[in-house]
Amino acid sequence: AGGVAGVCVDLILFPLDTVKTRLQSPQGFRKAGGFRGIYAGVPSTAIGSFPNAAAFFITYENVKSVLPHGSSSYLSPATHMVAASLGEVVACLIRVPSEVVKQRAQVSPSSSTLRILSHTLYHEGIQGLYRGYKSTVLREIPFSLVQFPLWESLKDLWSWKQGHVVDSWQSAVCGAFAGGFAAAVTTPLDVAKTRIMLAKAGSSNARGNVLAALGGIWRTQGLSGLFAGVVPRMAAISLGGFIFLGTYEKSRQLLL
Repeated sequence: AGGVAGVCVDLILFPLDTVKTRLQSPQGFRKAGGFRGIYAGVPSTAIGSFPNAAAFFITYENVKSVLPHGSSSYLSPATHMVAASLGEVVACLIRVPSEVVKQRAQVSPSSSTLRILSHTLYHEGIQGLYRGYKSTVLREIPFSLVQFPLWESLKDLWSWKQGHVVDSWQSAVCGAFAGGFAAAVTTPLDVAKTRIMLAKAGSSNARGNVLAALGGIWRTQGLSGLFAGVVPRMAAISLGGFIFLGTYEKSRQLLL
């Protein structure tokens, strides 16, 4: 169910993700490709989406099942936070290599995904594919700490109000709101992650220091630099939350 949801959302919203990446690129939107080659890097996403989303939900649901929840409602948000955080740590093992290749293809639309993959492996080795792992986890954990407890709480509130468990479309609406809010507050971490992944080998950003990347963006571009791409990011993740969490709930209902 998680794999199907991941493929649906990533492929449908890929153009918005490309625009966001190019807005955050240090070379600027136009030099990074503008609106040309909007699907550059899509093979990397197509391959990585299913196992990445599946790994997240396998971890999320299993951790939720072993941690205390339900009977003590005050523990539920903490349970969802821990489960989502561990889910992200596991999923990022698959997501980061896919993301590195995808983002480099998005800002170099004339290069193929395979050429970028082979170039990265030749010049940087396997560690090149995991450049930005720490910054991605540091982005995803705060995002999940906001999104998943908010999603679960909104579903519980809606279920209580109407007297029965929410439908998949209602879960999707809750997911859209939770995703959009989480996207807005974590945009600076997303910008730092993008700069680290796109940095030239040997540069200061290539070392993967998130605080140093954030400091550099603040000094050169200020608040607008830290929130570069916030509108397409919020739009993509709100729509993504609607499609991803709605599809996940529907798939689960059909499969179970």
